[in-house]
Amino acid sequence: MPERVHVRFDGESTPVEAGQIQDVDNTKDHKSKKRKRGHVDETVLSRLEVTPSKVLVQGPQIPPEKDAKTFQSVTARVNKSHHQLNQRSQTQNSTPESWKKPNGMTHKLAQSPLKAKADALWPLRKSLPVWSLAQEIRQGLREKDVMLLVGETGSGKSTQVPQILTTESWCNSRSVTLKNSEKTVCVGGCIAITEPRRVAAITLARRVAEEMGTPLGSSSPASKVGYSVRFDNSTSPCTKIKFLTEGMLLQEMLRDPWLKSYSAVIVDEVHERGVNVDLILGFMRNMTTGGFEGRGRVPLKVVVMSATAEIERLENFFEEGYLAMSKGLGLEQSVTGDSDNESEWSGISDSVQRNPHVPAQHKANTISDGLDHSPRGESSSVIGYKLGQANGDEPHNLSNPNGKERNKSLSHVTKCHIEGRQHPVTVHYTSEPVQDWVDAALRTIFQIHHKEPMPGDILVFLTGQETVESLESLVTEYALSLSRDVPKMLVLPLFAALPQTAQQRVFQPAPPRTRKIILATNIAETSVTVSGVRFVIDCGKAKIKQFRSRIGLDSLLVKPISKSAAIQRKGRAGREAPGQCYRLYTEASYHEMQQNNTPEILRCDLSHAILTMKARGVDDIINFPFLDQPSRDALEKALLQLYQLGALTDSGTINETGTQMAKLPLTVSLGRVLIAAAEPEFNCVSEVIDIISCLSVENIFLNLASEEKKEEVESARRELYRREGDHLTLLTTVQAYAAENSDRKAWAERHFISHRAMQAVTDVRKQLRAQHQQAQILRQEATPHQLTSERATTLVKCFLKGFKMNTARLMPDGSYKTVVGNQTVAIHPSSGLFGKKVEAIMYNEFVFTTKSYARGVSAVQMDWVGEAMGV
Repeated sequence: MPERVHVRFDGESTPVEAGQIQDVDNTKDHKSKKRKRGHVDETVLSRLEVTPSKVLVQGPQIPPEKDAKTFQSVTARVNKSHHQLNQRSQTQNSTPESWKKPNGMTHKLAQSPLKAKADALWPLRKSLPVWSLAQEIRQGLREKDVMLLVGETGSGKSTQVPQILTTESWCNSRSVTLKNSEKTVCVGGCIAITEPRRVAAITLARRVAEEMGTPLGSSSPASKVGYSVRFDNSTSPCTKIKFLTEGMLLQEMLRDPWLKSYSAVIVDEVHERGVNVDLILGFMRNMTTGGFEGRGRVPLKVVVMSATAEIERLENFFEEGYLAMSKGLGLEQSVTGDSDNESEWSGISDSVQRNPHVPAQHKANTISDGLDHSPRGESSSVIGYKLGQANGDEPHNLSNPNGKERNKSLSHVTKCHIEGRQHPVTVHYTSEPVQDWVDAALRTIFQIHHKEPMPGDILVFLTGQETVESLESLVTEYALSLSRDVPKMLVLPLFAALPQTAQQRVFQPAPPRTRKIILATNIAETSVTVSGVRFVIDCGKAKIKQFRSRIGLDSLLVKPISKSAAIQRKGRAGREAPGQCYRLYTEASYHEMQQNNTPEILRCDLSHAILTMKARGVDDIINFPFLDQPSRDALEKALLQLYQLGALTDSGTINETGTQMAKLPLTVSLGRVLIAAAEPEFNCVSEVIDIISCLSVENIFLNLASEEKKEEVESARRELYRREGDHLTLLTTVQAYAAENSDRKAWAERHFISHRAMQAVTDVRKQLRAQHQQAQILRQEATPHQLTSERATTLVKCFLKGFKMNTARLMPDGSYKTVVGNQTVAIHPSSGLFGKKVEAIMYNEFVFTTKSYARGVSAVQMDWVGEAMGV
């Protein structure tokens, strides 16, 4: 029997076998757990207060004054193990002992399927490029609080970096007492890693759980890996690594501005530059330079990861935050400027035009913590804007890479670059511009399938759900005519609204003698890596949001992608072997593309972003550290929209309605509708949830191009159509689908409705209902009413609460003109009201293809619109 010693941990003594100390957690009940056998870990020794020359011995078992020989023997054993550890670390310095695959494990967990799979994945993980820099990553974050990590797609950064960091001592949970308070809180213990898309968050969480040999999310209370996406939170009390969408992290910051649950936040895929990631970067900069007072001064480590980001610009962005903290960034300068200019709406615009009194304590904290310390009703937004104006400049952009050279010796940011594993990819262009890229993609798919040998899957980049489903139907139809000597084709769609189970099929291996044909939106560009792809077909287009200031709305436009996006798409063909990329555009078109995508914050409606900031306590909108400063016009229009929705007071501060809207994972318009639905005037929460669930997917109705099918489709859907318009048609459809108890798939096929889309609708509907019950934001209601004409009017009026600005009136010439902006708009052909003339319309979105269209349309009356606007 090996001798046992007692080592001190958190003031208690714990018996362990000498020379076999490993994997000690920071929980005090660890002494009741069965220990893994292994070697002494240097980090563990330091946490246990054990050094090569000292072992703290307690208890009656080995009193040193009575048994000095035993004490010396035990010390020798520990010293010997520590010496062996040092020898091993010289040859394996990039991998800590707790990460090495143990030899001859006898623990019962080693025999479990989860552990067996983790062991099988270990050699593959170790071969990833990121592992060559594992020690550099650990050391960098021991010394600094911010790390910028650039790694090409396929380098393993998204899956391995959180695992590399979770064993660090600073990642342990600890109890602290907050300053000026007797309150003791628990800080840290978990790593958050944000992703721009839910499919990436879920897929990466599943992969990391497999690599760690732990159950995923809420499937087990002992799970160490989880995820949180809109309408789906799957975590456990033991979660150590949590993948979540950017929007969900912002939601968590509403409840806990200091993110006390986390030891680190990893911001992944920064190069995509969505609005939410820009907000997160600003909040992270404020937090890392704000002294961490809300965390008991326990630092929050921040890792910013990207495949293509401008690392120097990001470095300047964070370094300027430290400079602002130390020097106040000119907050004591005098403020000048013209105050006579009247805004479109003077009340809200005061927050960016006037200079109210700013208390001294606010001047000290405006930049350092990003919180509003001024009295409610006052705003210091003017400070940031007028400071720049004082010298004739634009509003200051702290991330300007052309600024003064900073002192490198004072750097607060560490950087790391990881090489990828990119095989050569041959690029093919078209000789002439392509008008119909769906047809061109179809022909290219079959050309590759017939001419190129197996293995080698095909990844096709398309513009949206509709084009994906259209091409899916065509490829499936043609695949049925393949001769037996040609390999089979497995057609798999991949887009954001796809149900989770369908998304995961993309990542599973194809059956023998079968080629996967993956039809995807730009969701597959960087967020996830699909193994087996050797051929990429790139249409060169993407559907993007563009804010149109004239009508004050976002429009969905199909536009050319950037060069960096084209390079990312091409790279998907060379992750595992040499590949080929077929670009459905000319080489000249490629050279005409802009270098990078325009950041979303510079081209989109900012109302949701500003609502998030206001709910977070940031009234200093202009002075908030944006990586790219939005225009004043965009900020004012967003503030005006929030005021018109009833989310802000006359002075521009957030009110109770706005606070409730911010808590909902919906757009500001839909959030306002859902809150209105709970008011006694409407009392229609259940019906509104059903409609919103349908609006969460791009289209539930199959788009059949065949003219021969048109009459059959209209006949099959006649029982679902409502003359009031698309919103109530969606309601009757989801209610009929939910009421079908025998075969919902057959029902969907009979009505030419996408069963896959309806599954996604059902998931969102279930989650929204559960959230409605738990959040206690919205009041309960009675059983849903029968959909009479009066009830239909009530529902449409309820939607006008959020969409009153999305209205258009019928003109004498038969066209429609928007109420805001007076712009001509046509009803989209997909609408049930297409070709009909009504007094006025309300619509969900404004899209532009060959002309401007209103999509998701319902008939309204102009007096309803005036009533909603308070006229």
